[in-house]
Parts: sequence; C-alpha cells; structure tokens
Amino acid sequence: MSEDLGYGWQGDLVDLPAYLERVGHDGDVAPTVATLCALHRAHTTSIPFENLEIMLGRPVDLALDAIQAKLVGRPRGGYCFEHTRLFAAVLERLGYEVIALAGRVTLGARKILPSTHALLHVRPPGQPLDEPAWLCDVGFGSGPLEPLRFRDGEEVDQDGWGFRLQQGRTVNAWSPNTVGWELHQRGPDGWVQRHTFAMNETFRVDFELYNYFISTSPNSPFTTRPFVQKFTRDALYVLDGTNESVTYPDGSVKQYSHSVDDLPEVLAKDFGIVLDDADVLRLADFMRTHQKES
Repeated sequence: MSEDLGYGWQGDLVDLPAYLERVGHDGDVAPTVATLCALHRAHTTSIPFENLEIMLGRPVDLALDAIQAKLVGRPRGGYCFEHTRLFAAVLERLGYEVIALAGRVTLGARKILPSTHALLHVRPPGQPLDEPAWLCDVGFGSGPLEPLRFRDGEEVDQDGWGFRLQQGRTVNAWSPNTVGWELHQRGPDGWVQRHTFAMNETFRVDFELYNYFISTSPNSPFTTRPFVQKFTRDALYVLDGTNESVTYPDGSVKQYSHSVDDLPEVLAKDFGIVLDDADVLRLADFMRTHQKES
C-alpha cells in the first residue's frame, strides 16, 4: 500500500452507492457538467448544514469514514469542511479534477474574519483549459443549488435564487494586485457579497487546521449555539439557537421562536436531523447552560 501524502481526497474510499442513495441521485454518473450540476443540487438539498456535534460535546472528525458514517449513514449533516471533504472525494472517485480553495466569509461580518470556508474548483476530465472551470459550494448551507462557472460577473438564477461570481482584489502585501474571486447572492435589497477567496490550493491538512479553530475557539461563530440550515429549491430554513427563519426566493421571511424542548422535533421536521435520546439530553443541557451564562 502506498503512503498517503495528503494530496488527494481519497475517492477510492467513498461508498458511492450509499452516497448516491443518500442524496437521491439515480441518474448518470459519467463525469460531465450535467452530472456535476445534478450531484451538486442533490447534495445541497439532501444533506443539511449543522454544527450540532460541538453542542453535543464531541470533536468534528474529518476522517472520510467518520464523515460518511455521519452525513451518509445517519440522518445528520455537517458544516463546510465535512460537506466539502465528502463532495471532493465523490467527485474524485468519478474522475473529476478537484482542487480545494479556502474562502473568507464576509456576509454579515463587521470585521475581517479568518479564511474558514471551504470550496471546490472543479473540471470534468478532458475539459480544455481555455474553458471556465466550475465553483462548487455545497458547504455553505444556503446554496447555490448548482455550480457556478468561473466567468467574471456572470449572474445566474436557480429556481428564483440569484448568485453571481466575479473577480475582485485579494489582500496580499506581496502582490497587491492579485486577482481573487467574490461570490455574491441576491437579497431583497440587491446583490450582497457572501465570501471572497484566492486561487490558492488547499489540502486536507489545511482543513484539519481550519476545523480545529471553527470547532473549538470561543471566537468561532459555531461554538456558542446551534446553527442549522436546510436549503431547498423552495425555501431556506435556518435555526439559530432557538430562533427559526424560513426565507423564500422572493425574499419574504417567516420567523418562529422555539423552546429548548421543541428543538428535537424542529430539527427532525424542518431539517431532517434525528438525534438519539442521549443526544437530545446533551443538546438540552448545552442550551440551558449557555442560556444561564449569557
């Protein structure tokens, strides 16, 4: 057995039939643009975004077998590093050229945040280099439904949800004119920048570093309360602590407030996440302890 140097995504270890069943894809798996779009849509609308493992007192394990057991084998989800790690392995298994990138979230940020979002630069095999590659972003929790072409300023409408990928300038003291990219999403008041990223390859070991900060730091947005999302073609469901919002493609929003005891039912009904009895108790303990401290 050859030594694993950490360059690839271990596509040979993917349980492809189980993954395809989990996301509900029973179509072609030839590594084409059409397949890429179909898998991206299937993954995004089937596996929710969630950070509950942190609330449950367990580390977020990025080993592929652990991610498959959680996101594929159980009615659970994960956050960007888990989603992107899994999707990269699936695409590699199918024959795509996959390069990971690290993004800096700007949506709702009042200051510069660390680069802690994972994305993928993907090409079908044999695609000419003068044709644009595809940006896959299955781990943000709120779309896009399908990949975006690396074509500066191109706007896409996906079942009423609007996205735009455009070039921008990255912060780089050594090369101040370095061109990066920005992903924008359409909101009720127009286009909003969601995150920025440079075209620097990121590896599995980098995911481990980012994941440690996101899952353990008191400065991480994901260590203080549950944050769960489920994206469909018709609505975006978001649970932030005990507050839930449902946003529709036209920008309208419905909001709900839940009790701690309501959360297991809400997670199952609106997000497809089912916790066992022990985890229900752990989540309630975390929430009540945190409410006393805040």
